[in-house]
Amino acid sequence: MTVLDRFEGSFAVLSTENGTIRVHAEQLPEDAREGDILVRRGGKWSADKKETEARRALIREKLRSLMRDNDD
Repeated sequence: MTVLDRFEGSFAVLSTENGTIRVHAEQLPEDAREGDILVRRGGKWSADKKETEARRALIREKLRSLMRDNDD
């Protein structure tokens, strides 16, 4: 899985199973944002909207769970 971690100037830092890589931000889709799951096909990056939303939902639920645990 490749996740868009952050932007650093004109570069994007991507987290992969093997560490991080930097690519020119212009190589990514215009609407790419931090946290997006990215896939590379045919030499082009695209966002996997379904996987990105599933991952964000999982993270939201984990955060809610942590917040509930702290209320005790």
